[in-house]
Amino acid sequence: METNSLVESIQPKLWIGGHAVDAENAATFEVNDPATGKPITRVADASAADAKKAIDAAAAAQKSWAKTPARERGEYLRAAFEKITERADDVATLMTLEMGKALAESKAEVKYGAEFFRWFAEEAVRIEGRYTPAPAGNGRILVSKMPVGPVLAITPWNFPLAMGTRKIGPALAAGCTIIVKPASETPLTMLFLAQLFAEVGLPDGVLSVLTTSKSSAVSAPILEDPRLRKLTFTGSTEVGKKLIEQSAGGLLRTSMELGGNAPFVVFDDADVDAAVDGAMLAKMRNGGEACTAANRFHVANSVREEFTAKLVERMKEMTLGPGIDPDTKLGPLINADQLGTVKELVDDAVQCGANIALGGEAPGGDGYFYPATVLTNVPANARILKEEVFGPVAPIVGFDTDEEGIAAANATEFGLASYIYTRGLDRALRVADAIDSGMVGVNRGVISDAAAPFGGVKASGFGREGGTEGIDEYLETKYIALT
Repeated sequence: METNSLVESIQPKLWIGGHAVDAENAATFEVNDPATGKPITRVADASAADAKKAIDAAAAAQKSWAKTPARERGEYLRAAFEKITERADDVATLMTLEMGKALAESKAEVKYGAEFFRWFAEEAVRIEGRYTPAPAGNGRILVSKMPVGPVLAITPWNFPLAMGTRKIGPALAAGCTIIVKPASETPLTMLFLAQLFAEVGLPDGVLSVLTTSKSSAVSAPILEDPRLRKLTFTGSTEVGKKLIEQSAGGLLRTSMELGGNAPFVVFDDADVDAAVDGAMLAKMRNGGEACTAANRFHVANSVREEFTAKLVERMKEMTLGPGIDPDTKLGPLINADQLGTVKELVDDAVQCGANIALGGEAPGGDGYFYPATVLTNVPANARILKEEVFGPVAPIVGFDTDEEGIAAANATEFGLASYIYTRGLDRALRVADAIDSGMVGVNRGVISDAAAPFGGVKASGFGREGGTEGIDEYLETKYIALT
């Protein structure tokens, strides 16, 4: 489908109670193309009044959805998976238009994001309990799992489809209704998904989508409503902390997937070519705008020069341009603020004494472009080693001993993902155990998988998405004592 026709095919309204509806006072806001900085379209701008309508719809549908047989709930997810797969090119194009990523990256996200629906369609029928005799012999213990209730999901802009599907999938499979508030930068993909769910006949009220430029004003009345029972959020640690505070009044179940600062550790026995391959995946997936992206490279000094030279050559291949161009390998950053952050962190590193081996200067002009960049000899006081860069920048520092490498990897308040490269199984397991993060990739540059638990520790949050663990976040445990 042509891009203009594709955008025009999306109902630019709120999705509440199974229907597209105007926002209060018909308010709208612009959605911009990061490659040009210019508007693509306008969509409905929800208010607190619209939020009230959404929680009303979710609460009204909760009992009937919870009673819907698990097999039927799974079939809706399976049908949605097939719809996304059928419309994969359209979904990918839409994400590239509103988020900027290269079209090949968007196509990869469609496959990854859709997989959460297929996975949780299968998990819906595997919600387990247990039945055992009481140890004292005075009765029986029956344990069952029940849906927690209506859910508010707040999703970020960097993966417009997958950050929604990995929350919607387990919520629907568990028997929970859900309200999704996508990022204001990327609302179109989630609106399109709502339309696809309507096409497969998802009952009214089970899924609502609130697009808004006033996130706090819309989320606050939902969080204060006693009918809401769970909050799931993916985004910055700063915002996550505020949401946890807001959720405390209602004692909501919360899942928080927050910031990252992933170390990529290359030991002296690593296959350097394989490590460079992995580095390209870990660093440049989504143009570096991923919470799992390798943020800093700690490389054994004995192989650092070889690794750096090879990484620079590979980074040179990252063609910069509009994501919609099929020849583009690196699209723009999401907006001017993010471009400013990347520039600031690179400039700070250089001022602290780092050397630029590649890139390091934005081309200017329309759009929010920044080239693939490699920094060497980055000093310990550079902010880029402590802060999440969220861009295509690879800072490299050296180390000598395993202990130094592990200490450098752990020198952060975050703990989402880590990557290690070594040929030794003993070293791999020992280091993986010693690194403080929720996920560790061993000789792998991509670790996200719908069938695996995704989540972090420390300032990277708590709770898990995906895997057999993912659906537990949306279930309550009920104990029934029997004679």
